[in-house]
Amino acid sequence: MAEPLVQIGLAARPRLPQWARKSPTHFDSLHRLKTALRRLNLHTVCESARCPNIHDCFHRGAATFMILGNTCTRGCGFCSVPKGAPGRLDPDEPANVARMAREMGLRYVVVTSVNRDDLADGGSHHFAETVRELRRALPEARVEALTPDFCGDAEAVARVLDAGPHVFNHNMETVPRLYRRVRPQARYRQSLDVLAFARRHRPDVLTKSGFMVGLGETDPEVRALLADLRAVDVDIATIGQYLQPSRRNLPVAAYVDPRQFDAWRDYGLALGFRMVFSGPLVRSSYMADLVSQQARPAC
Repeated sequence: MAEPLVQIGLAARPRLPQWARKSPTHFDSLHRLKTALRRLNLHTVCESARCPNIHDCFHRGAATFMILGNTCTRGCGFCSVPKGAPGRLDPDEPANVARMAREMGLRYVVVTSVNRDDLADGGSHHFAETVRELRRALPEARVEALTPDFCGDAEAVARVLDAGPHVFNHNMETVPRLYRRVRPQARYRQSLDVLAFARRHRPDVLTKSGFMVGLGETDPEVRALLADLRAVDVDIATIGQYLQPSRRNLPVAAYVDPRQFDAWRDYGLALGFRMVFSGPLVRSSYMADLVSQQARPAC
């Protein structure tokens, strides 16, 4: 087996390097947007997942809406979104997401969700209705749907795609060897199949997937994951450094040198991706508007 990029013993945790530190704080922007979101009972993955880019995005007037509530039915080791038994769906949530996006003047809207394995459809009807509401309220805007795997239910995936997103995003999160520890209630092949189905069902929609590094993966494993994504014709890949959001989450195994992110970007582009966004603070929906724009073919 190939050696990890950095070997970290249990007694010696890596120290956060300067290039992996969070963006500058903008408390006024953060407070204003949070207040507006709470008024409509809306959530963002930026807040719930403790994204390091939250001040930057909120200051720019951008946010990734998280629907289907704020409680996830899965217990992924990397994620700080609250876990447990979710409550009932808010029937006003799809319309409120569209209303908030319109108030913010968004030209590009990213919607994601918690996993709702407690629901027969995985929440796909609700997700699709949110996309439709956004398309009605903001006909000139582009919409990116960052979905869960819906337990591999192709009908649920099709339901979201048929609502009309411009980009379909589903994250692989990590390499297959680490799934049991990082993403224990998901399956690597199943997530690849979701992306493959999306390409077949709506070939006109851009497909996208992201994953983290710094969890103990090796360089050959990262390259194999990129190759697997290209094998199912994914258009866009995002690669970012895992940062432990709380003490309850998995520790960081390694901080990856920025030059390595550049090498993976170049490798991915050589494989045929339209766009590879790769860097320490890259997240799946970070700068999604610019990433999508650069990935679209020239007219």
